[in-house]
Amino acid sequence: MTDHPYSSLTPDRILDAIDALGFECDGRLTALNSYENRVFQVGIEDSQPLIAKFYRPDRWSEAQILEEHHFCAELADAEFPLVTPMTQQNGDSLHRDGAFYFTLFPRFGGHAPELDNLDTIELLGRSLGRLHITGQKQHFEHRPSIDIQSYGEDSRIFLLDHQMIPASLRDAYATLTRDILDKVKDAFAACNYTPIRLHGDCHPGNILWRDERAVFVDFDDCRMGPAVQDLWMLMSGDRQDQTVQLEALLEGYEMFCDFDDAELMLIEPLRALRMMHYAAWVARRWKDPAFPKAFSWFNTERYWAEHILALREQYATLHEAPLRRISGNM
Repeated sequence: MTDHPYSSLTPDRILDAIDALGFECDGRLTALNSYENRVFQVGIEDSQPLIAKFYRPDRWSEAQILEEHHFCAELADAEFPLVTPMTQQNGDSLHRDGAFYFTLFPRFGGHAPELDNLDTIELLGRSLGRLHITGQKQHFEHRPSIDIQSYGEDSRIFLLDHQMIPASLRDAYATLTRDILDKVKDAFAACNYTPIRLHGDCHPGNILWRDERAVFVDFDDCRMGPAVQDLWMLMSGDRQDQTVQLEALLEGYEMFCDFDDAELMLIEPLRALRMMHYAAWVARRWKDPAFPKAFSWFNTERYWAEHILALREQYATLHEAPLRRISGNM
């Protein structure tokens, strides 16, 4: 047995933990596509399967997870479309089995939204406007923020200190990321935004499209941050494409929530931070056997050369004028 966090999370242990909550498992257990946590579809006798999410030990505290659950419940009360944690008769949504916190969800099917359809993008904008009007009502007390230190500085230090980067590329990475973070700091200093509660990881894979509506899932990374964080990952293509998509997003968004166009200057800095954070996230999890299997290309010189090239391109983008909506409402 290895010492990675999930080495003791056997099928029998998973089924026993769910049985202990009063469910009668039928023995069917299917691992779903998740790496940070472990997520399973669990068969239930004479009923629909459930989804069981076992949180990675020592990542979030109990208070931080409960804050996620409370945010989801608050959104559900506002009739926002999302898949919420199931609660027991005593009101508990978070359960514990040894070192593992876990939560159950109803199974909900769907597919990623088609982002080449502007009507779909406008609908997603309306959804995010509804999410953020609730997110503005209070602050997280326990969950962290999206910031330069945790996403950028800490990621850079970890990768350089743990020698994940080939020796031939370390100096290039160190110099380039230092320069990128200088530009990112300038942008954040120039934008006096008001942090709100966010989904935090609002990419298309965390949105299920069904019956002509978008249902949001996986609030595991909900944090405080600028509203634009939940918008920019739904835009893609060249500058012209993104400008058209931004217009559609904001047209829907502002039906429910005001948007400060000054935050548009943070799109590319946030993208740069996510690129750095993603590489460090994989590196931090490398001792978990699931990661070398899923990201076999990561620990290679080719990957790091391509990553540095992508960061160079992003550094150039940071010098360009921020994206603006077509109407020029700045």
